[in-house]
Amino acid sequence: MEALQETSAREPVAPPPPLFNFARHLFQLNEARASKVAYIDDHGAMTYGELEDRARRCASALRALGVHPEERVLLVMLDTVSLPVAFLGALYAGIVPVVANTLLTAADYTYMLTHSHARAVIASEPLLANVKEALSSIDDDGCQLIVSQPHAATEAPLAAPHFETLIDAATPALKGCASNADDIAFWLYSSGSTGKPKGTVHTHANLYWTAELYAKPVLGIVESDVVFSAAKLFFAYGLGNALTFPLSVGATAILMAERPTADAIFARLVKHRPTVFYGVPTLYANMLVSPNLPAREDVAIRVCASAGEALPRDVGERFTAHFGAEILDGIGSTEMLHIFLSNRAGEVEYGTTGRPVPGYEVELRDEAGRPVPDGEVGDLFIKGPSAALMYWSNREKTRATFLGEWIRSGDKYRRLANGCYVYSGRSDDMLKVSGQYVSPVEVEMVLVAHPAVLEAAVVGVDHGGLVKTRAFVVLKRDFMPSEMLADELKAFVKDRLAPHKYPRDIVFTDDLPKTATGKIQRFKLRELS
Repeated sequence: MEALQETSAREPVAPPPPLFNFARHLFQLNEARASKVAYIDDHGAMTYGELEDRARRCASALRALGVHPEERVLLVMLDTVSLPVAFLGALYAGIVPVVANTLLTAADYTYMLTHSHARAVIASEPLLANVKEALSSIDDDGCQLIVSQPHAATEAPLAAPHFETLIDAATPALKGCASNADDIAFWLYSSGSTGKPKGTVHTHANLYWTAELYAKPVLGIVESDVVFSAAKLFFAYGLGNALTFPLSVGATAILMAERPTADAIFARLVKHRPTVFYGVPTLYANMLVSPNLPAREDVAIRVCASAGEALPRDVGERFTAHFGAEILDGIGSTEMLHIFLSNRAGEVEYGTTGRPVPGYEVELRDEAGRPVPDGEVGDLFIKGPSAALMYWSNREKTRATFLGEWIRSGDKYRRLANGCYVYSGRSDDMLKVSGQYVSPVEVEMVLVAHPAVLEAAVVGVDHGGLVKTRAFVVLKRDFMPSEMLADELKAFVKDRLAPHKYPRDIVFTDDLPKTATGKIQRFKLRELS
């Protein structure tokens, strides 16, 4: 059987030179844009010239504190202009920034500080309590705390050095670290839903490749764009959206420190009128049912992206009908840094994840590693130049995921005859009902097409030794739970899928447990069942 492998053909992109520091690369690209606005956050704007100046000062300040190249600095920072300064400043100095989720507990930060052997941690002032608690519980007293207050109204005394003050006092570093393209540049911690978070190690070249292979040819981002990402910078998705991509073309990025509620998103869409918006399926669904949804003429969106979970067809179609902009649904991962399978503008097929991004290869394999034919579900493997090097200090999981040039994604997919890929769920979420596999995502997609359903999550539960499906359903605001509605939803699924796939139980709930990226945590629902 011929391998189910696909490579998108296009003119090859020139690789970065062997001697390559990504921060210095960005500064050189934007030398002529010194007066152009690079970032707008909740309190003001920062030009490209100011960004370079402050990042180079940051490089000097970190070195003056005794942090050396290849050592780690943990960034626990809200999305303000100071986060790109810290990230790029560390890269410029050859120091490895470890961008951490701002929603974690003190215990999580304790683990990250210990695991990374960070020599410093830069924390936004509102996040200090958990970070200070974490620092107090580690044995290493060589980790320095630096507090970020980029827009403090007063110079209130702090119990640690003030990041912005350190930068003001520093002299800009004249030369960036002579990094190689394959040198370690930064880490991102992947989800710890199946154990401790994994420190995913990326190179300077990986950032370059995501911009060249996805942002420019697929998303079509250009200098005149204003971009806004609901996903935060501490996610691989958000880091590309709001740093790598706009800075690689000289665009302007909007940053938002607060939680990305529908109303918070609307406020920025109307005020700043971004042309490129990045969201997740849950957010798009919540935006559409909000009574405060802006009119098409009040925004300037030309294209959107979605990742994190599969975008329901109904949500994509209704969003485009309202705003006139397509959502390019795709899939990426922390290990691949950004999206490698995506829909294309003008060729969107809602309900699918599109086709491979040019420069990446994908294969679908069965449990024995053999290729699967079109229409059958297989495990998704990816090969591409933005792949991470490893999980730091975790040989077992590195060997299970990084297989030569290929990465095992942990996702299940099937390919349609037209070449589009359809998401079937995470490998560990697949159910076997009546001896046949059931994809929870497939059932969920049907449920959310019902006019009463806002969100749905399907899990397997044990009924006397047999696995049955149970659906947790969040209703739209004008609908009330009832046994009659539950029966209606079961019949709705039966009419559209094979009989063994319909949910035997319907549980109505006010919300679903999710990760900070918006992914449904089905394991928590299984614990409730």
